[in-house]
Amino acid sequence: MEFNEVIKKRTATRKFKDVLVNDDIINQILEAGRLAPTAKNQQPQLIYVIKSKDGLAKIDSASPCRYNAPVVLLICSDKNIAWHKDDYSTYEMDASIVATHLMLEATNLGVDSVWVEMMDKNIIKQAFNLSPSVEPICLLPIGYASDDYMGNPMHNKRKDLSETVKYL
Repeated sequence: MEFNEVIKKRTATRKFKDVLVNDDIINQILEAGRLAPTAKNQQPQLIYVIKSKDGLAKIDSASPCRYNAPVVLLICSDKNIAWHKDDYSTYEMDASIVATHLMLEATNLGVDSVWVEMMDKNIIKQAFNLSPSVEPICLLPIGYASDDYMGNPMHNKRKDLSETVKYL
């Protein structure tokens, strides 16, 4: 798919079929995340592929936003690995760039997704026994949109460039 098509087609899917995503496709999506740029190339991201019944139940206990997706990518960042200076760290930014690459590659491969920040991070940390330096950044439920999913009515509503871009 051409890049312009990918960025136009990508949408937040909030109702998934109960159809597992093939491991080869998941690995292609993960490879796109591996190639994402991070500050000073520190690569602090940690991505957990959750598809077991137990793992998905843990996700459901921390967030109401799995939308029946058969796979959830839990994108985290290790604060000890991320580049930082004085009072600033790139851990969240780096993981967000990685998550964006994952989401766009999923779209490119015909896999639907939704970026979810709405989660109880303390439940996630405890449920998945994350190290104290590892911070959950977002969930990326992935799968195939349900046949009766109507889509997001706000998907194509965008501000005009003149409202969001200033030339100086």
